[in-house]
Amino acid sequence: MTEIKVPEMGLVVLVGVTGSGKSYFARKHFKPTQVISSDHCRGVVSDDENDQSATGDAFDLLHYIVAKRLRRGLLTVVDATNVQSAARQSLLKIAKDHDVMSVAIVLDVPESVAAERNAARPDRNLPPHVIPRQRRELRRGMRSLAREFRRVHVLGGVEEIDAATVAYERAWNDRRELTGPFDIVGDVHGCRAELEDLLTVLGYEIERDAQGLAAGANHPGGRTAVFVGDLVDRGPDSPGVLRLVMGMVAAGDALCVSGNHEAKLVRALRGRKVRVAHGLAESLEQLSAVPDEFRDEALRFMDGLIAHYVLDGGRLVVAHAGLKEEYHGRASGRVRSFALYGDTTGETDEYGLPVRYPWARDYRGKATVVYGHTPVPEAEWVNNTICLDTGAVFGGKLTALRYPERELVSVPARQVWYEPARPLDAPTGTGAGAGGHREDEVLKIEDVLGAQGVETRLMGRVAVREENGLAALEVMSRFAVDPRWLVYLPPTMAPAETSPLPGYLEHPAEALAAYRDKGIDRVVCEEKHMGSRAIVVVCRDASIAADRFGVNDGTTGAVYTRTGRSFFRDPSRTAEVLDLLRSAIGAAGLWDELDTGWLVIDSELLPWSAKAMDLIRTQYATTGAAARAALPMASELLARAEGRGLDVGGLKERLDRRAVNASRFRDAYARYCWTVDGLTGLRLAPFQILAGEGRSWAVARDHEWHMSMAGRLAEYDPSGFVQRTDSVTVDLNSPESEAAVTEWWEKLTAAGGEGMVVKPLGPFPEDRRIQPGVKCRGPEYLRIIYGPDYSEPENLDRLRGRSLGRKRSLAMREHALGVEALDRLTGGEPLWRVHQAVFAVLALESEPVDPRL
Repeated sequence: MTEIKVPEMGLVVLVGVTGSGKSYFARKHFKPTQVISSDHCRGVVSDDENDQSATGDAFDLLHYIVAKRLRRGLLTVVDATNVQSAARQSLLKIAKDHDVMSVAIVLDVPESVAAERNAARPDRNLPPHVIPRQRRELRRGMRSLAREFRRVHVLGGVEEIDAATVAYERAWNDRRELTGPFDIVGDVHGCRAELEDLLTVLGYEIERDAQGLAAGANHPGGRTAVFVGDLVDRGPDSPGVLRLVMGMVAAGDALCVSGNHEAKLVRALRGRKVRVAHGLAESLEQLSAVPDEFRDEALRFMDGLIAHYVLDGGRLVVAHAGLKEEYHGRASGRVRSFALYGDTTGETDEYGLPVRYPWARDYRGKATVVYGHTPVPEAEWVNNTICLDTGAVFGGKLTALRYPERELVSVPARQVWYEPARPLDAPTGTGAGAGGHREDEVLKIEDVLGAQGVETRLMGRVAVREENGLAALEVMSRFAVDPRWLVYLPPTMAPAETSPLPGYLEHPAEALAAYRDKGIDRVVCEEKHMGSRAIVVVCRDASIAADRFGVNDGTTGAVYTRTGRSFFRDPSRTAEVLDLLRSAIGAAGLWDELDTGWLVIDSELLPWSAKAMDLIRTQYATTGAAARAALPMASELLARAEGRGLDVGGLKERLDRRAVNASRFRDAYARYCWTVDGLTGLRLAPFQILAGEGRSWAVARDHEWHMSMAGRLAEYDPSGFVQRTDSVTVDLNSPESEAAVTEWWEKLTAAGGEGMVVKPLGPFPEDRRIQPGVKCRGPEYLRIIYGPDYSEPENLDRLRGRSLGRKRSLAMREHALGVEALDRLTGGEPLWRVHQAVFAVLALESEPVDPRL
């Protein structure tokens, strides 16, 4: 029995004459989706698998499918004769282009067997010369197969083919089963003492041999160290570093990838011609003083190091010089070269060193990439990548990343062991900087548009139409606040089901019943303020703003609208608002209780007129003024006509009702307008504490918690600027509880309140999607939305036919995107990933949905 090993990700090419049993072998050993058959492709393009005139198009299709599968990292098996070298070369080029291993499986059967099998197929009538010609081509090509493919399996005869088995082989760099936790250590470069210092700080116990030399280290908590390469050269004790790391790797306490310095040292130790520079001389001298046995062992260790590891289910990639996404888990010369040396522009800088192409700026992968190679003064995140080479050998420090905690741990160098060619603080072109807004954090339009959409935790993929995205781009690029503060946009909210009650379009009964029907037992009903939605990002001080958000201009936050525009034109007004809110947060003890130096808060800023005065003047006030001027005059004229005995057909009564409605319309919007002078008259009503350092509370805490936190802010604000948001918790299984909240709503709206928002309290049914909240607005407020005469019976009947489906879908999608933005923000993801979800919310606002809903 012959065992054939094939890669889990790669190309398998079946080679054999027509009738050798390739299709049967493929069906027996591989999934149907893994096999791409030339006969099938011929049938797809011509409706006839035997139409030889379609062969060219068939192979164009076959090559296209193979390329797509290999790009996605899928094992792909090609079922075709492949006896000609030219046919194989096309497939090998595709495998090379996608950096995967290629394997050939040759099915070598006697010519008579192949002829007999073809004769038994009524759908195939081959000329007699075809099989002998194919067999001659196979024989001629057998000698070159070993040069063409990484691995070749030849199965001779029917019995050996039938007895063969196929085993899948994982790539050496595929260690996805290892989930950590890890401590990833940057370039050591022979600094053995600093490495021992760092491992000790990380909690490892150093193991020493009989001579007292560090020969291993283990972590009592079961953590695993991962070294990014460049263990050797330049520093004082490369053999000591190798001894320690080799011991850890051998004991299973560490992993190590190769660095370019290990690769060069291996060539030198093997007697190859290399340029002795960049610290190689120090390593060779130090290794010459150790026993031959250790030197040979170190050579085998370094020579056996692979270029990169894929860890933690594909969520973590470690490579010495980094690795762009399309190379993750791949195996080829160029992948290894990128992992060891990075990507260069071909130029040299003023120090004579190669200019590195800043691949990390363009990185958009989901996996975290941790690397070294290019010394930086401070390890900092660039997109979802981080360079840990902080120049220990140059007098900097030795740095490790705790994963998955994303915590950095460093120890200082004991001295400058090697003078750097380029100063540590000199720009490297890698995209790293000293904080602030960086090019690598900028959202690109292709990050949002296209079929891929935005992936969310709550709703999966949310698509964004191109036309909506372009409209959002116009708004965000021209009017938005500093993008570093733009970390969240609030979702729209759908209204409750339309009420059948006389005189009502919306009523609590429908809002409560909708949640009860979904299996929800409790809801919280929150007062809905008639103001303008305001998102507040507030930091405890300027140092937090600089360290966490990269804002170094002295500002400590932002107050912006639901479209991302600054709420106030005057920056000093924003600063005053932030100062008041910051004082309330501090007095309430929330900085310490929530263990954060910054907060994102969802709120309403009152009055409505503070932001919407131009709208009120041009749209609402003019309508009210015109009605108050025209309707009494028209009513007076009708009264005169009626007095002269003319039949006006009840028109005067209708005009009188319209005059009353116009007066109510004016009273409705006037309730939300009052004089504001500076901060005098302004009110901020927070209702949700969305996020802080390392934690998003948007859905992690229920709305009772949010109401409690918001209430404390109002309680601890002596200025009265922070306003309380009243709320009532309702038991949906209690008619008395529902009656009480309905009475509360009626009093609230009768007194001029807008209405309430109903939000569910868990637990939530797993098999149903639940609206995050519905609004239930009062009859007089709706007069502003639908016009003065909306409450007339004929108008109400028409409005009850309004469709809410699209609005509900929009609310769900925007809510999912908002939560996703907060998750990414608190998870430490790059700013462009946060903006991807924020931008999508703004784009969805361009969807054609009735704005009155």
